[in-house]
Amino acid sequence: MQGGNRVRRGLRVLREDLWTVRADPLPPSVWLRWLPHGIVWLTAFGVLVGAVPQLHEHGHLALGYAYLIGLGQSGAVVLALWRPIPAWWLSTGATALGAVAVHGPLLAGEADGFTWPWTSAGIVAQLFVLLLLALRVRTRVAVEALVLTMLVTYVLQGLWGAANYQSTGVLTTALSAAVVVLGVALRGRREARAELVQQTTLTAEERARRTLLEERNRIARELHDVVAHHMSVISIQAQVAPHLVENPSAELRENLDGIRKNALEALTELRRVLGVLRSENPADPYGLGSGSGTGAAPDSPQPTLDRLDALVENTRAAGMEVRTEIVGEVRPLSPGVELSAYRIVQEALSNALRHAPGSTVGVELTYVPRGLQLHIANSRPTRPAPPSHGAGHGLLGMRERAVMLGGTLFATGTAGGGFAVSCFLPSPEDAPTDGDPADPTGEENR
Repeated sequence: MQGGNRVRRGLRVLREDLWTVRADPLPPSVWLRWLPHGIVWLTAFGVLVGAVPQLHEHGHLALGYAYLIGLGQSGAVVLALWRPIPAWWLSTGATALGAVAVHGPLLAGEADGFTWPWTSAGIVAQLFVLLLLALRVRTRVAVEALVLTMLVTYVLQGLWGAANYQSTGVLTTALSAAVVVLGVALRGRREARAELVQQTTLTAEERARRTLLEERNRIARELHDVVAHHMSVISIQAQVAPHLVENPSAELRENLDGIRKNALEALTELRRVLGVLRSENPADPYGLGSGSGTGAAPDSPQPTLDRLDALVENTRAAGMEVRTEIVGEVRPLSPGVELSAYRIVQEALSNALRHAPGSTVGVELTYVPRGLQLHIANSRPTRPAPPSHGAGHGLLGMRERAVMLGGTLFATGTAGGGFAVSCFLPSPEDAPTDGDPADPTGEENR
Protein backbone atom coordinates (compact mmCIF):
# COMPACT_ATOMS: atom_id res chain seq x y z
CA MET A 1 0.00 0.00 0.00
CA GLN A 2 2.79 2.39 0.90
CA GLY A 3 4.67 1.43 -2.27
CA GLY A 4 1.61 2.29 -4.36
CA ASN A 5 1.30 5.66 -2.63
CA ARG A 6 4.95 6.43 -3.35
CA VAL A 7 4.52 5.53 -7.00
CA ARG A 8 1.45 7.75 -7.32
CA ARG A 9 3.23 10.57 -5.53
CA GLY A 10 6.26 10.18 -7.81
CA LEU A 11 4.10 10.22 -10.93
CA ARG A 12 2.30 13.31 -9.67
CA VAL A 13 5.60 15.11 -9.07
CA LEU A 14 6.83 14.01 -12.50
CA ARG A 15 3.67 15.34 -14.15
CA GLU A 16 3.94 18.67 -12.31
CA ASP A 17 7.59 19.04 -13.33
CA LEU A 18 7.46 17.96 -16.96
CA TRP A 19 3.85 18.35 -18.05
CA THR A 20 3.91 22.13 -18.42
CA VAL A 21 4.20 24.76 -21.13
CA ARG A 22 5.26 27.66 -18.90
CA ALA A 23 7.60 30.18 -20.45
CA ASP A 24 11.19 30.48 -19.17
CA PRO A 25 13.09 32.75 -21.60
CA LEU A 26 16.85 32.49 -21.77
CA PRO A 27 18.23 35.86 -20.57
CA PRO A 28 20.96 37.61 -22.55
CA SER A 29 24.53 36.90 -21.50
CA VAL A 30 26.23 39.48 -19.30
CA TRP A 31 29.33 39.66 -21.50
CA LEU A 32 28.22 38.18 -24.82
CA ARG A 33 24.72 39.67 -24.88
CA TRP A 34 22.73 37.95 -27.68
CA LEU A 35 25.55 35.82 -29.11
CA PRO A 36 24.30 32.59 -27.41
CA HIS A 37 20.88 33.11 -28.97
CA GLY A 38 22.47 33.49 -32.37
CA ILE A 39 24.43 30.27 -31.88
CA VAL A 40 21.22 28.44 -31.00
CA TRP A 41 19.48 29.69 -34.15
CA LEU A 42 22.48 28.69 -36.25
CA THR A 43 22.49 25.24 -34.65
CA ALA A 44 18.78 24.83 -35.36
CA PHE A 45 19.39 25.60 -39.01
CA GLY A 46 22.25 23.08 -39.11
CA VAL A 47 20.02 20.42 -37.51
CA LEU A 48 17.35 20.96 -40.17
CA VAL A 49 19.89 20.83 -43.00
CA GLY A 50 21.49 17.67 -41.60
CA ALA A 51 18.37 15.77 -40.49
CA VAL A 52 16.43 15.84 -43.77
CA PRO A 53 19.13 14.17 -45.95
CA GLN A 54 19.88 11.60 -43.24
CA LEU A 55 16.25 10.55 -42.95
CA HIS A 56 15.41 10.83 -46.66
CA GLU A 57 18.54 9.50 -48.35
CA HIS A 58 19.93 7.08 -45.76
CA GLY A 59 16.74 6.19 -43.91
CA HIS A 60 14.65 5.91 -47.09
CA LEU A 61 11.80 8.02 -45.72
CA ALA A 62 9.59 10.12 -47.94
CA LEU A 63 10.85 13.66 -48.29
CA GLY A 64 7.75 15.07 -46.61
CA TYR A 65 8.11 12.83 -43.55
CA ALA A 66 11.85 13.51 -43.36
CA TYR A 67 11.28 17.24 -43.59
CA LEU A 68 8.55 17.10 -40.89
CA ILE A 69 10.79 15.21 -38.42
CA GLY A 70 13.78 17.46 -39.16
CA LEU A 71 11.64 20.54 -38.68
CA GLY A 72 10.47 19.17 -35.33
CA GLN A 73 14.04 18.59 -34.14
CA SER A 74 15.31 21.98 -35.31
CA GLY A 75 12.19 23.73 -34.01
CA ALA A 76 12.78 22.15 -30.59
CA VAL A 77 16.21 23.82 -30.43
CA VAL A 78 14.67 27.24 -31.11
CA LEU A 79 11.71 26.62 -28.79
CA ALA A 80 14.14 25.81 -25.97
CA LEU A 81 15.10 29.50 -25.89
CA TRP A 82 11.67 30.31 -24.41
CA ARG A 83 9.99 27.07 -23.28
CA PRO A 84 12.63 24.44 -22.48
CA ILE A 85 10.33 21.69 -21.19
CA PRO A 86 7.96 21.67 -24.21
CA ALA A 87 11.09 21.84 -26.39
CA TRP A 88 12.43 18.69 -24.73
CA TRP A 89 9.13 16.90 -25.38
CA LEU A 90 9.22 18.01 -29.03
CA SER A 91 12.82 16.91 -29.57
CA THR A 92 12.33 13.55 -27.86
CA GLY A 93 9.04 12.95 -29.65
CA ALA A 94 10.45 13.86 -33.07
CA THR A 95 13.41 11.53 -32.54
CA ALA A 96 11.16 8.67 -31.39
CA LEU A 97 8.86 9.24 -34.37
CA GLY A 98 11.86 9.15 -36.75
CA ALA A 99 13.17 5.96 -35.12
CA VAL A 100 9.78 4.28 -35.53
CA ALA A 101 9.51 5.45 -39.14
CA VAL A 102 12.96 4.11 -40.06
CA HIS A 103 12.47 0.86 -38.17
CA GLY A 104 10.73 -0.78 -41.13
CA PRO A 105 13.44 -0.01 -43.70
CA LEU A 106 16.07 -1.20 -41.22
CA LEU A 107 14.35 -4.58 -40.79
CA ALA A 108 14.03 -4.86 -44.56
CA GLY A 109 17.77 -4.19 -44.99
CA GLU A 110 17.16 -1.00 -46.99
CA ALA A 111 19.03 1.27 -44.57
CA ASP A 112 22.22 -0.56 -43.75
CA GLY A 113 24.65 1.45 -41.60
CA PHE A 114 21.98 3.94 -40.52
CA THR A 115 22.62 5.51 -37.08
CA TRP A 116 19.67 4.44 -34.96
CA PRO A 117 17.68 5.27 -32.85
CA TRP A 118 19.40 8.70 -32.71
CA THR A 119 20.64 10.32 -35.89
CA SER A 120 23.63 12.67 -35.63
CA ALA A 121 21.33 15.66 -36.17
CA GLY A 122 18.93 14.32 -33.53
CA ILE A 123 21.78 13.93 -31.04
CA VAL A 124 22.89 17.54 -31.58
CA ALA A 125 19.32 18.80 -31.18
CA GLN A 126 18.73 16.78 -28.01
CA LEU A 127 22.00 17.91 -26.44
CA PHE A 128 21.25 21.59 -27.06
CA VAL A 129 17.73 21.20 -25.70
CA LEU A 130 18.94 19.41 -22.57
CA LEU A 131 21.63 22.05 -21.99
CA LEU A 132 19.16 24.94 -22.32
CA LEU A 133 16.73 23.07 -20.06
CA ALA A 134 19.32 22.36 -17.36
CA LEU A 135 20.39 26.02 -17.38
CA ARG A 136 16.93 27.24 -16.38
CA VAL A 137 15.01 24.60 -14.43
CA ARG A 138 15.60 22.97 -11.08
CA THR A 139 18.11 20.16 -10.85
CA ARG A 140 15.37 17.64 -10.14
CA VAL A 141 13.52 18.51 -13.34
CA ALA A 142 16.73 18.30 -15.40
CA VAL A 143 17.50 14.86 -13.95
CA GLU A 144 13.95 13.69 -14.68
CA ALA A 145 14.30 14.78 -18.32
CA LEU A 146 17.67 12.99 -18.54
CA VAL A 147 16.26 9.76 -17.06
CA LEU A 148 13.30 9.78 -19.46
CA THR A 149 15.68 10.38 -22.38
CA MET A 150 17.67 7.33 -21.29
CA LEU A 151 14.47 5.34 -20.85
CA VAL A 152 13.24 6.18 -24.37
CA THR A 153 16.65 5.24 -25.76
CA TYR A 154 16.62 1.94 -23.89
CA VAL A 155 13.11 1.03 -25.06
CA LEU A 156 13.88 1.81 -28.70
CA GLN A 157 17.31 0.23 -28.91
CA GLY A 158 17.34 -2.37 -26.15
CA LEU A 159 13.78 -3.70 -26.08
CA TRP A 160 12.56 -3.05 -29.62
CA GLY A 161 15.76 -2.95 -31.67
CA ALA A 162 16.31 -3.38 -35.37
CA ALA A 163 18.86 -4.99 -37.70
CA ASN A 164 22.02 -3.81 -39.45
CA TYR A 165 22.35 -0.34 -37.85
CA GLN A 166 24.96 1.65 -35.98
CA SER A 167 23.69 1.99 -32.40
CA THR A 168 23.88 5.48 -30.87
CA GLY A 169 22.14 4.80 -27.57
CA VAL A 170 25.26 4.57 -25.39
CA LEU A 171 26.83 7.65 -26.99
CA THR A 172 23.62 9.67 -26.61
CA THR A 173 23.21 8.61 -22.99
CA ALA A 174 26.77 9.55 -22.06
CA LEU A 175 26.69 12.90 -23.86
CA SER A 176 23.26 13.75 -22.42
CA ALA A 177 24.46 13.06 -18.88
CA ALA A 178 27.55 15.25 -19.42
CA VAL A 179 25.45 18.09 -20.85
CA VAL A 180 22.96 17.98 -17.97
CA VAL A 181 25.78 18.00 -15.41
CA LEU A 182 27.34 21.00 -17.19
CA GLY A 183 24.03 22.87 -17.32
CA VAL A 184 23.25 22.21 -13.66
CA ALA A 185 26.73 23.40 -12.65
CA LEU A 186 26.43 26.60 -14.69
CA ARG A 187 22.97 27.26 -13.30
CA GLY A 188 24.22 26.75 -9.74
CA ARG A 189 27.10 29.13 -10.36
CA ARG A 190 24.76 31.77 -11.78
CA GLU A 191 22.39 31.45 -8.85
CA ALA A 192 25.28 31.65 -6.37
CA ARG A 193 26.51 34.86 -8.00
CA ALA A 194 23.02 36.35 -8.01
CA GLU A 195 22.59 35.46 -4.35
CA LEU A 196 25.97 36.99 -3.55
CA VAL A 197 24.97 40.23 -5.29
CA GLN A 198 21.67 40.24 -3.39
CA GLN A 199 23.41 39.62 -0.08
CA THR A 200 25.89 42.39 -0.83
CA THR A 201 23.05 44.78 -1.59
CA LEU A 202 21.20 43.80 1.57
CA THR A 203 24.37 44.19 3.61
CA ALA A 204 24.96 47.68 2.21
CA GLU A 205 21.35 48.66 2.92
CA GLU A 206 21.56 47.24 6.43
CA ARG A 207 24.81 49.09 7.05
CA ALA A 208 23.25 52.35 5.84
CA ARG A 209 20.18 51.76 8.03
CA ARG A 210 22.31 50.96 11.07
CA THR A 211 24.46 54.04 10.50
CA LEU A 212 21.35 56.19 10.22
CA LEU A 213 19.99 54.79 13.49
CA GLU A 214 23.32 55.35 15.22
CA GLU A 215 23.41 58.94 14.01
CA ARG A 216 19.84 59.54 15.13
CA ASN A 217 20.68 58.01 18.49
CA ARG A 218 23.61 60.40 18.83
CA ILE A 219 21.37 63.34 17.91
CA ALA A 220 18.75 62.21 20.43
CA ARG A 221 21.43 61.88 23.10
CA GLU A 222 22.59 65.43 22.52
CA LEU A 223 19.09 66.88 22.35
CA HIS A 224 18.26 65.21 25.63
CA ASP A 225 20.93 67.37 27.19
CA VAL A 226 19.32 70.48 25.71
CA VAL A 227 15.84 69.50 26.89
CA ALA A 228 17.15 68.65 30.35
CA HIS A 229 18.67 72.13 30.57
CA HIS A 230 15.34 73.75 29.77
CA MET A 231 13.50 71.56 32.27
CA SER A 232 15.96 72.64 34.96
CA VAL A 233 15.31 76.30 34.12
CA ILE A 234 11.54 75.73 34.31
CA SER A 235 11.91 74.10 37.72
CA ILE A 236 14.03 76.95 39.09
CA GLN A 237 11.71 79.62 37.71
CA ALA A 238 8.67 77.92 39.19
CA GLN A 239 10.41 77.83 42.57
CA VAL A 240 11.45 81.49 42.42
CA ALA A 241 8.18 82.90 41.00
CA PRO A 242 6.21 83.04 44.32
CA HIS A 243 8.91 85.27 45.83
CA LEU A 244 8.48 87.81 43.06
CA VAL A 245 4.84 88.48 43.90
CA GLU A 246 3.49 90.13 47.02
CA ASN A 247 1.02 87.97 48.88
CA PRO A 248 0.68 85.25 46.21
CA SER A 249 -2.61 83.42 46.36
CA ALA A 250 -2.88 79.80 47.43
CA GLU A 251 -3.98 78.82 43.92
CA LEU A 252 -0.91 80.45 42.41
CA ARG A 253 1.41 78.71 44.88
CA GLU A 254 -0.32 75.40 44.23
CA ASN A 255 -0.02 75.75 40.43
CA LEU A 256 3.63 76.78 40.64
CA ASP A 257 4.39 73.88 42.97
CA GLY A 258 2.70 71.54 40.47
CA ILE A 259 4.79 72.99 37.61
CA ARG A 260 7.99 72.56 39.63
CA LYS A 261 7.06 69.01 40.65
CA ASN A 262 6.24 67.98 37.07
CA ALA A 263 9.44 69.58 35.81
CA LEU A 264 11.52 67.71 38.39
CA GLU A 265 9.82 64.42 37.53
CA ALA A 266 10.40 65.00 33.82
CA LEU A 267 14.01 65.93 34.54
CA THR A 268 14.50 62.71 36.51
CA GLU A 269 13.11 60.63 33.64
CA LEU A 270 15.27 62.49 31.16
CA ARG A 271 18.35 61.77 33.25
CA ARG A 272 17.47 58.07 33.32
CA VAL A 273 17.07 57.96 29.56
CA LEU A 274 20.22 60.03 29.14
CA GLY A 275 22.15 57.55 31.28
CA VAL A 276 21.08 54.73 28.98
CA LEU A 277 21.91 56.63 25.82
CA ARG A 278 25.33 57.66 27.10
CA SER A 279 26.22 54.27 28.53
CA GLU A 280 28.47 53.52 25.53
CA ASN A 281 30.63 56.59 26.26
CA PRO A 282 30.70 57.91 22.67
CA ALA A 283 33.82 60.04 23.20
CA ASP A 284 34.87 61.99 20.14
CA PRO A 285 32.30 60.39 17.79
CA TYR A 286 33.57 62.28 14.76
CA GLY A 287 37.19 61.26 14.96
CA LEU A 288 38.77 64.63 15.75
CA GLY A 289 41.24 64.12 18.54
CA SER A 290 40.75 60.38 18.50
CA GLY A 291 43.46 58.64 20.41
CA SER A 292 44.88 61.91 21.69
CA GLY A 293 42.80 62.24 24.79
CA THR A 294 40.85 65.22 23.50
CA GLY A 295 37.52 63.47 23.22
CA ALA A 296 34.65 64.75 25.27
CA ALA A 297 33.78 63.08 28.52
CA PRO A 298 30.44 61.33 28.55
CA ASP A 299 28.94 63.75 31.10
CA SER A 300 30.42 66.98 29.73
CA PRO A 301 28.06 69.71 28.45
CA GLN A 302 27.15 69.56 24.79
CA PRO A 303 29.24 71.98 22.69
CA THR A 304 27.99 75.22 21.16
CA LEU A 305 29.49 77.71 18.75
CA ASP A 306 31.44 79.24 21.64
CA ARG A 307 33.79 76.26 21.30
CA LEU A 308 34.22 76.64 17.54
CA ASP A 309 37.67 78.22 17.93
CA ALA A 310 38.90 75.21 19.90
CA LEU A 311 37.55 72.88 17.22
CA VAL A 312 39.37 74.82 14.50
CA GLU A 313 42.60 74.78 16.50
CA ASN A 314 42.37 71.00 16.94
CA THR A 315 41.93 70.65 13.18
CA ARG A 316 44.93 72.85 12.50
CA ALA A 317 46.96 70.81 14.96
CA ALA A 318 46.09 67.75 12.87
CA GLY A 319 47.92 69.36 9.93
CA MET A 320 45.16 71.10 7.96
CA GLU A 321 44.94 74.80 7.15
CA VAL A 322 41.57 76.24 8.23
CA ARG A 323 40.29 79.76 7.66
CA THR A 324 37.23 81.07 9.46
CA GLU A 325 35.01 84.03 8.68
CA ILE A 326 31.97 85.31 10.56
CA VAL A 327 29.53 87.59 8.72
CA GLY A 328 26.77 89.54 10.45
CA GLU A 329 26.13 90.38 14.06
CA VAL A 330 26.97 87.47 16.34
CA ARG A 331 24.09 86.66 18.66
CA PRO A 332 23.16 83.69 20.83
CA LEU A 333 20.94 81.16 19.14
CA SER A 334 18.82 78.40 20.60
CA PRO A 335 20.81 75.49 22.11
CA GLY A 336 19.52 73.09 19.44
CA VAL A 337 20.67 75.34 16.58
CA GLU A 338 24.08 76.00 18.17
CA LEU A 339 24.64 72.31 18.87
CA SER A 340 23.66 71.24 15.35
CA ALA A 341 25.76 74.01 13.79
CA TYR A 342 28.80 72.91 15.81
CA ARG A 343 28.31 69.25 14.87
CA ILE A 344 27.87 70.04 11.17
CA VAL A 345 31.09 72.07 11.12
CA GLN A 346 32.82 69.30 13.07
CA GLU A 347 31.68 66.60 10.63
CA ALA A 348 32.66 68.73 7.61
CA LEU A 349 36.16 69.29 9.03
CA SER A 350 36.47 65.60 9.86
CA ASN A 351 35.51 64.68 6.28
CA ALA A 352 38.12 67.11 4.93
CA LEU A 353 40.77 65.54 7.17
CA ARG A 354 39.92 62.04 5.96
CA HIS A 355 39.22 62.61 2.27
CA ALA A 356 41.13 65.78 1.29
CA PRO A 357 44.58 65.72 2.93
CA GLY A 358 46.66 68.80 2.30
CA SER A 359 43.70 70.96 1.29
CA THR A 360 42.68 74.34 2.68
CA VAL A 361 39.30 74.56 4.40
CA GLY A 362 37.20 77.68 4.65
CA VAL A 363 34.52 77.92 7.36
CA GLU A 364 32.01 80.75 6.99
CA LEU A 365 29.21 81.54 9.45
CA THR A 366 26.64 84.10 8.36
CA TYR A 367 24.12 85.37 10.89
CA VAL A 368 20.91 86.41 9.14
CA PRO A 369 17.67 87.66 10.77
CA ARG A 370 15.95 84.30 10.46
CA GLY A 371 18.77 81.96 11.41
CA LEU A 372 22.32 80.89 10.66
CA GLN A 373 23.95 80.12 7.32
CA LEU A 374 26.95 77.75 7.25
CA HIS A 375 29.36 77.22 4.38
CA ILE A 376 32.32 74.86 4.71
CA ALA A 377 34.44 74.25 1.60
CA ASN A 378 37.80 72.59 1.05
CA SER A 379 40.13 72.93 -1.91
CA ARG A 380 41.53 70.14 -4.05
CA PRO A 381 43.61 67.68 -1.98
CA THR A 382 47.34 67.75 -2.58
CA ARG A 383 47.93 64.02 -1.93
CA PRO A 384 45.90 60.82 -2.14
CA ALA A 385 43.58 60.13 0.74
CA PRO A 386 44.33 57.04 2.85
CA PRO A 387 41.70 54.29 3.02
CA SER A 388 38.81 55.35 5.23
CA HIS A 389 37.41 52.98 7.83
CA GLY A 390 34.30 55.06 8.44
CA ALA A 391 30.79 54.02 7.50
CA GLY A 392 30.63 56.69 4.80
CA HIS A 393 27.37 58.27 5.95
CA GLY A 394 28.58 61.52 7.58
CA LEU A 395 26.60 63.64 5.11
CA LEU A 396 23.49 61.72 6.07
CA GLY A 397 23.95 62.70 9.72
CA MET A 398 24.48 66.36 8.82
CA ARG A 399 21.36 66.36 6.70
CA GLU A 400 19.39 64.71 9.52
CA ARG A 401 20.39 67.51 11.89
CA ALA A 402 19.44 70.24 9.43
CA VAL A 403 16.08 68.72 8.51
CA MET A 404 15.27 68.09 12.18
CA LEU A 405 15.43 71.85 12.79
CA GLY A 406 13.49 72.70 9.63
CA GLY A 407 16.62 73.73 7.73
CA THR A 408 18.32 72.67 4.53
CA LEU A 409 21.73 71.23 3.67
CA PHE A 410 23.45 70.79 0.32
CA ALA A 411 26.76 69.03 -0.32
CA THR A 412 28.47 68.93 -3.70
CA GLY A 413 31.84 68.94 -5.41
CA THR A 414 33.32 72.24 -6.54
CA ALA A 415 34.70 73.20 -9.93
CA GLY A 416 38.24 73.28 -8.54
CA GLY A 417 38.14 69.68 -7.40
CA GLY A 418 37.17 70.36 -3.80
CA PHE A 419 33.99 69.81 -1.82
CA ALA A 420 31.51 72.20 -0.22
CA VAL A 421 28.75 71.91 2.37
CA SER A 422 26.13 74.65 2.63
CA CYS A 423 23.53 74.64 5.37
CA PHE A 424 20.83 76.97 6.71
CA LEU A 425 19.48 76.51 10.21
CA PRO A 426 16.43 78.67 11.02
CA SER A 427 15.68 80.13 14.42
CA PRO A 428 13.05 78.11 16.32
CA GLU A 429 10.44 80.83 15.92
CA ASP A 430 11.06 80.90 12.16
CA ALA A 431 11.32 77.16 11.60
CA PRO A 432 8.62 75.84 9.19
CA THR A 433 5.90 73.74 10.76
CA ASP A 434 4.60 72.09 7.59
CA GLY A 435 7.75 70.17 6.67
CA ASP A 436 8.89 72.67 3.99
CA PRO A 437 12.53 73.80 4.11
CA ALA A 438 13.22 77.20 5.55
CA ASP A 439 13.97 80.14 3.27
CA PRO A 440 17.26 81.78 4.31
CA THR A 441 16.45 84.95 2.39
CA GLY A 442 13.59 85.83 4.68
CA GLU A 443 11.10 85.87 1.80
CA GLU A 444 8.10 83.61 1.61
CA ASN A 445 7.88 81.02 -1.14
CA ARG A 446 5.93 82.18 -4.09
